[in-house]
Amino acid sequence: MTESVTVGPAPSASTEPTAKVGKHWIALIALANLGLSLAYLAPLGVLLPNQVQAIAGSVHKVAALGLVTGLGAVVAMIANPVAGALSDRSTSRFGRRRWWTLGGALAGAAALALLAGQHTLAGVILGWCLAQAGLNAMQASLNAAVPDRVPVPQRGVVSGWIGLPQTVSAAVAVLLVTRVVTGNAGYLLIAVLVIAFVLPFAVSTPDQRISRADRPPFAIRDFARSFWLSPRLHRDFAWAWLTRFVMSLGNAMAVLYLLYFLRDQIHYSRLFPGQTAEDGLLVLVSIYTVGVVLTAVAGGALSDRIGRRKPLITVAGLVMAVPAVMLALWPTWPVAVAFAALFGLGFGAHLSVDLALATQVLPSADGRGKDLGIINVASYGAQVLSPAIAAPLVSELGGYRTLYLTVAAVTALGAVLVWKVRSVP
Repeated sequence: MTESVTVGPAPSASTEPTAKVGKHWIALIALANLGLSLAYLAPLGVLLPNQVQAIAGSVHKVAALGLVTGLGAVVAMIANPVAGALSDRSTSRFGRRRWWTLGGALAGAAALALLAGQHTLAGVILGWCLAQAGLNAMQASLNAAVPDRVPVPQRGVVSGWIGLPQTVSAAVAVLLVTRVVTGNAGYLLIAVLVIAFVLPFAVSTPDQRISRADRPPFAIRDFARSFWLSPRLHRDFAWAWLTRFVMSLGNAMAVLYLLYFLRDQIHYSRLFPGQTAEDGLLVLVSIYTVGVVLTAVAGGALSDRIGRRKPLITVAGLVMAVPAVMLALWPTWPVAVAFAALFGLGFGAHLSVDLALATQVLPSADGRGKDLGIINVASYGAQVLSPAIAAPLVSELGGYRTLYLTVAAVTALGAVLVWKVRSVP
């Protein structure tokens, strides 16, 4: 993982950390991120598509799923930076991030349990929006822990270990909600795992504290204004935000309708009698996960070793674009398998290096939670737009071929845009 380093109390909130974190800290934050990712991916990959199809029917499922995920992403765009900003100001004697991590996990788990009992589209929308609010508060505080505690020369490898469970969880999530439990009971299982996986990190790792005297006075107008960061004054931050947005958009469009793609385009159940599209999705996600595992930590570690981030993000974006073109032109099961492998290799490298790059362009140390929350808005903004773009591409503008050609163009654009960031090599 990385060399074991004994780390004392958390560094001051206004300084850059210099002492490396050790294996114990990395393992616990990775476990917490595994729980968070399960809570996102199990609903998005299987639970919500099946629940929405049962409610809306086959004819309206694409638009209905886009509505649910789009509105949830809007909530995420607001909740993530706001929770991050409030955690920056928290003066609890237990630390400024800890209660946001734990409280967000509890709120998200409760909302997932609520989703299990919903049988109307309005109920699903309400439950998923509440889940996004809680889970994004948890994510904001977890992300801020990296620049809070990890020195710049170690951030690539740490980001890789944090990104690894986010991708392993894709396969684990599908397995849990298709094999261990079935139906809406999957929501309850994931809710329990979120809490179980975050508790060790939340209660046993050091957390920064700030005193009431060091906290600036609160004024609602100033607080609201703090979320606007001028692209002219913070140029590299803006380009890093746009790069993440574009890459996230390509990834979101690629996976949003993958289950429906297997049913409607590949005709998986006819190709493999006795199996369902969910079985095929599990195969693809497992292959994708292997690809991510091979590059997530290695990509981050390599970027630390060579001291460069941008070339690896460029390679990652191009590696993601190639299989998207293949799937668009040859929509067959063997090509889908190749798509999963190559897309996983590219996204794994992007995931680790992108987070490390983002932590190096933050405008201030005091506002890390807020600023990383704004960076995360790029991911959720992509989720908001992805169904609005992908649904008409599938329904009206050429089907899945047009969708995956668009995915290829978008990820290739992200590979180019990262070079606009000047302060990070």
